[in-house]
Amino acid sequence: MRIVSLLCASTALVMPAMAFAQSTGSVDFEEDEAIVVTGSRVSDVGGVTAPDTTKAKAALTSEVIARQNPGQTILDTINLIPGVSFQNNDAYGSSGGTLNIRGFSADRVSLTVDGIPLNDSGNYAIYSNQQFDPEIIGEVSVNLGTTDVDSPTASAAGGTVNYRTIVPREELGAMVSASVGEYNFRRIFGLIETGNLTSFGTRAFISASSSKNDNPFNNYGKVNKQQYNAKLYQPIGNAGDFVSIAGHYNQNRNNFFGSLPLRWDEGRIVGGQSTNRFPRNNDEREYIINYPCSLDTPQAGVVDSQAPAPAAPTAGASCGTEFDRRYNPSNTGNIRGSARITSGAFTFTVDPSYQYVKANGGGTVLGREGVRTIGGANYTGFIGGQYYFGRDLNGDGDTLDTCSTTGAACSSGNTNGVTLLAPSQTQTHRYGVIAGVRWDINDDHAVRAGYTWDRARHRQTGEVGAVLSNGEPADVFPVNDPISDASGTVVQKRDRLSYAILHQIWGEYRGEFLDEKLVVNAGLRVPFFKRDLNNYCFTTASNGNVDCFGTNAQANTGYAALNPTLQGPQQRVFKYDAILPNIGFIYDFAPRMSVFANYAKGLSVPSTDNLYNSFFFAPNTPEAQPNPEKTDNYDVGVRYRGSRLQAQLGAFYNRYTDRSASAFDPELNTSVFRNLGRVDKYGLDGYVAYQPMRALDLYVFGSYLKSEIKDDLLIGETATGDPIYAPTAGKRESGAATYTLGGTVRGTLGPVELGVTGKRTGPRYIFDTNQPILALVNGATTELFPAKAPAYWLVNLDARYSLKDLGLERTYVQFNVYNLFDQFYVGGFGGGLNQSLTRNAAGTITGYGSPPFVQIGAPRTISGTLVIGF
Repeated sequence: MRIVSLLCASTALVMPAMAFAQSTGSVDFEEDEAIVVTGSRVSDVGGVTAPDTTKAKAALTSEVIARQNPGQTILDTINLIPGVSFQNNDAYGSSGGTLNIRGFSADRVSLTVDGIPLNDSGNYAIYSNQQFDPEIIGEVSVNLGTTDVDSPTASAAGGTVNYRTIVPREELGAMVSASVGEYNFRRIFGLIETGNLTSFGTRAFISASSSKNDNPFNNYGKVNKQQYNAKLYQPIGNAGDFVSIAGHYNQNRNNFFGSLPLRWDEGRIVGGQSTNRFPRNNDEREYIINYPCSLDTPQAGVVDSQAPAPAAPTAGASCGTEFDRRYNPSNTGNIRGSARITSGAFTFTVDPSYQYVKANGGGTVLGREGVRTIGGANYTGFIGGQYYFGRDLNGDGDTLDTCSTTGAACSSGNTNGVTLLAPSQTQTHRYGVIAGVRWDINDDHAVRAGYTWDRARHRQTGEVGAVLSNGEPADVFPVNDPISDASGTVVQKRDRLSYAILHQIWGEYRGEFLDEKLVVNAGLRVPFFKRDLNNYCFTTASNGNVDCFGTNAQANTGYAALNPTLQGPQQRVFKYDAILPNIGFIYDFAPRMSVFANYAKGLSVPSTDNLYNSFFFAPNTPEAQPNPEKTDNYDVGVRYRGSRLQAQLGAFYNRYTDRSASAFDPELNTSVFRNLGRVDKYGLDGYVAYQPMRALDLYVFGSYLKSEIKDDLLIGETATGDPIYAPTAGKRESGAATYTLGGTVRGTLGPVELGVTGKRTGPRYIFDTNQPILALVNGATTELFPAKAPAYWLVNLDARYSLKDLGLERTYVQFNVYNLFDQFYVGGFGGGLNQSLTRNAAGTITGYGSPPFVQIGAPRTISGTLVIGF
């Protein structure tokens, strides 16, 4: 078995022995990709490596990671890998972003750290602002279109992003990093490595960071983040065996910002900037919201309103209701174990883990102090999208602050009530184990097999909390002290308890033939997914809308009697299983040159949100049984792996079937989440890393993607029953860049190092129909925005001055400029099927839906960092 070596001298402070894979078992099995720090660089060029694997894969070491903006999310760093497209919401990586790999959105890409899954266990979302501090990440790799056989993922149709944390060094060491930058950015990071604590090599590290910054677009939003990490590592013997345990905790407090409707008509102008259309250029990028301000003052005997003055009893009553005033708080943590034990020809590996998540996102609502009368009975709770409490909410001694004193339904346009905070709350406890055994049959053949278990308890609720007079929440987590109605029942917009459970068996064979010139991998992954879902509300529409009465048994019984056709509180269990083969080979046809090919079958199980939408339909009906998405991914390519040149060029084809989305069902006369058909994706991706001399690194990369939706999609019907289709057949999928290209030039002259990285992201369609955003203006169809978000360049600069000549070996000053030329561009968006329409009985279009909200691209941002290490 071949093992190659690496030295990353410039980042030796945090550079461990590493391998480009996920779990401990995958690291152990993929010896062809193993990295050992020996003192001679033969595996990477400028921090870029082409792992010698059957899969289309690329990896970046800490040499690249350390040169990004201070505290940068690892998902922005992998923008250097072909096929990857990431739009950061701000330059520092703590405000979220949008990931796309080979045309697949983030919820169809698996993200792992040290082998444990980081995707949301319910909707598979990836939260880029919750990733590990870059200083403790040793390497990151991307599998394009495939995953490892032991991976505990429910959704990896687009591939996997895997990063591994550092192993503590054997020598005592420490590092402190202090950063300042534009938009009031302040960050401090500290790392202590104990070195060997015992004669048998026990060692550990502990790190902590804190960062704060303002948002770059308005006069309000801020980011406040802190993170803590630790690892205890115990080597066993001299064969690479070990036991380790690691812990992580991250706390984010940030506001939403920079998201505006994608339209370029004039719109409404406030303070010189438009607050209801997307800016056209940098001059329009900043906008003003209503801050500082005050809410309506409660008054006894008066119907309090949250409309702006003079409609409200006091001025400024709309305070705190803007989108940009919303918080997106999160507390996340995990404990990760890892072990490798060798006994003769057998190697045993195990990776247990526990994860905790507490997070929410959402804005304010109007709490109504009245009740809702239905069938002669009075109800409180969440009904028809409105919150009814039947009691005094603001302490003014009356219950007049409501839309109606007769129990009539409140409309969304009525502003009488009390402003409350109503985010969507999630709390998750997740346990997992990956266990396997490898058998080295002889020097040329090995097999491994094992079991993966993953269980997440996913609690999704929608409690409401108080809002202070200045529009700020009393507590960003209303779940801590939720507001109840007159009966003592907690009022909330959703009430779910889900268990996402995976039992998976897997096996893999690797053999070497023809004097080790041919390597064959064949694997099989057999997952058994179970979704045990409990909805404690009444599902009132196919889009998942609900009426909720919580634990009020009398209200639940009465409402069920009045609405016998609605699906009330209930439990449903969904099961999905599949046989997922993965086979490939590498053939070395010349020194340092090889060809590779791989086939992998993928699966994406429906998210819990989509499964809960199906609760609108009776159990066992076709509409209540969404199917998983499936992919057949084929890769073929050629590689060159040398000490000064690393290169890979590959072609891929992905047959994507049972693509899922909401679509109209004429028999049910409603939109239903269902499988829509087939999409073919194919293209090219490649990269070259070259070091013509020790002081100069060159890197260039690029990708091209073509996707083709095979069928038109039924979206409605006329009054006479004639079908209406969205013209999607032959069109490209939305949200994915048609191409990417870029490169890096990095040079060193004495103590000075300078690097420039540029990337051009190609145009992205807004809708699957590939049509522009439209509106009816005075009866005429008017284009609000073109069909595609324009292509754009993003150029980043980093400069480093080393103090090595002064005897400070690991001390340096680093400057970063993100978006060097202050390029204005459309940031992240997910894409969509089509712009919603309204039609008359004859099928003629009478109106267009609102444009989608998209992010403004992060502006030019300058920062500086002082790193002191020993």
